Amino acid sequence: MAEIRLLERVTASDLFLLLWDDYGWSTDIGGLAILDGTSLLDEDGGVRLDAVRRHLEPRMHLVPRFRQLLYRPRLGLGWPLWIDAPSFDLAEHIHVHALAAPGDQDQLLRTCQQLARRPFDPARPRWELWLLPGLPDHRVGAFLKLHHVLADGPAAMAAFGALLDRTADAPVEGAPPWTPAPTPSTGELLRDNLRRRRRELGLGWSGLVHPTRTLRLARRALPAWREVLTEKPAPRTSLNRPVGPERRLTIVRGRLDPVKHVAHVHHATVNDVVLTAVAGGLRQLLASRGEDVQGLVQRAMVTISHHEARPGEAQGNTPGWMMVPLPVGEPDPLRRLTLIAAETSARKHRARPEAGSGIFRFVVGQRIWYRLFPRQRSVNLVVSNVPGPPMRLYLAGAPLLEVFPLLPPMGNLTLVVAALSYAGQLNLTAAADQDSCPDVEVFARGVRSALDDLAQPVLGSETGGRAGATEPVPTPNAPATSRRSPR
Repeated sequence: MAEIRLLERVTASDLFLLLWDDYGWSTDIGGLAILDGTSLLDEDGGVRLDAVRRHLEPRMHLVPRFRQLLYRPRLGLGWPLWIDAPSFDLAEHIHVHALAAPGDQDQLLRTCQQLARRPFDPARPRWELWLLPGLPDHRVGAFLKLHHVLADGPAAMAAFGALLDRTADAPVEGAPPWTPAPTPSTGELLRDNLRRRRRELGLGWSGLVHPTRTLRLARRALPAWREVLTEKPAPRTSLNRPVGPERRLTIVRGRLDPVKHVAHVHHATVNDVVLTAVAGGLRQLLASRGEDVQGLVQRAMVTISHHEARPGEAQGNTPGWMMVPLPVGEPDPLRRLTLIAAETSARKHRARPEAGSGIFRFVVGQRIWYRLFPRQRSVNLVVSNVPGPPMRLYLAGAPLLEVFPLLPPMGNLTLVVAALSYAGQLNLTAAADQDSCPDVEVFARGVRSALDDLAQPVLGSETGGRAGATEPVPTPNAPATSRRSPR
C-alpha cells in the first residue's frame, strides 16, 4: 500500500493573512540589522556577495519555508498548501542595494521603505535579504523581508536566527543534499481534503456529544472575544484613518536592563513599561495635532504568539491578541504604568483563541471582517514586543550591532509599533502611514521622553541624573533625537 504523504495546508490564521493581499495591504514583515561590515566589504566598499551566499546556503534546510511556494489548488481540493519550489537559487533572494554616499539613518530607513513596497514574485519563495552598504565606518544594513504568511513575530525571529552564528569564525559547513518533493497530484489533494473534512466533522461531533466540555472551552475563550466584540468602541482620533501604500519609519534605541529594573521596582513587566512609553508617545503626538487628550484612553491590540519558535521550527502563524487600554490622558508616567500593569495582569490569564480561529475561521466571516476593517472601531493601534537573543550574533562573520523589527500599517491603523530585545538592547520601530501620520517622529520623541521620566526616579541617582541614558551603538549619522533611552 502506497504511503500517504502528509500535506502542509495553511492554517486558518495564514488564510486570514492571505486575504489582506486581496485588499491591497502589504503583509510583509521583517527586520533591519546594523552590521559591522568590515569583513563583508572589499577594498572598493562593495559587498562580498558570493561569500555571503556561500555562507548562508547550508542553512536553508533550517527554514523549510524559505524553499517553498504557496500553491492554491482549484475549488474542491482544499485550502492553499506549501509545496517545495521545483528549483531554488539563493541568488534570487539575497541582493545588494548600495546607499548613495554618505549614507545616513534617514536614507537607510527610506531605502527599507522602498524595498518593503516591492511585491514578491509568487513563483518564488516569499522572502528576501537585502544588504545595504554605503554607511559610514564600514557599517552595512541588512534588511530581511518576508511575507507574513511565512511566520509570525517569534517565528520570523527564529528564521533570522537560523541564518546567524554565535561566533564570528563559525565554520562554513557543506550544504546537505536537497531534492524538492513533487507537487501533489489532484488525487492526493482530493484525498487529503476529504481526510481533513472528516476530521473536522469528527471534532464537531465530539463537541456535540460532549456538550459540557464544549461549553467549558467556549466559556474560557469568551472573555477574550468580549474584549474585541463587546467592549466599548475605541475612541475616535486621528490614529484611525484609511492607510495608503506609502509608509514612514522611525526608531527608538534603548537598553533592556534599565527597563527591567523599572518593571521590577513597580511590580510590572517589560511589556508594561513598553506600553506605558507608547502611551506617552501617543499623548505627545495627539496633543501636537491639537486633539484633546484629557481623560483619553486608546485601545492597543497587543499581539501574542502561541508558540516558541526555534531554528528548524521557524515557520507558521499562531497569533493571538490582548486588548489593552492605554491611559493617554494620564500625565504622570508612573501612574500610567500602574494602570497598565493592573490591566495586563487581569487580562493575561484569559484564554486567548488563535486569530483566525473560532468565528473567524470561516472564509465568509473573514471576508466580512476585511470589508469592515478599514472602518473598524475596535482598536486604535497595534503593539508587538518580541524577545530576541540575549547574546551577540553574526551574519557571515559580521557582528550584528543593532536589530529593529518592522511591521506594516494596514486597514485604518495608521501607526504600528514593534519592540525587540537583542544583546542587552530594547529597540522599538514605529511604522506609520505616510499621508496620515507624517509626524511619527513626534511620537518617537514622546516615547523617549516617557522612558526617561519612568527611569529617572529609579536610576537617576545612579547615573548622575541622566536616567540611565547611554550613547547609541555607532550608527550612520544618527540624528540627536535618536539617542538611547533607558528602556
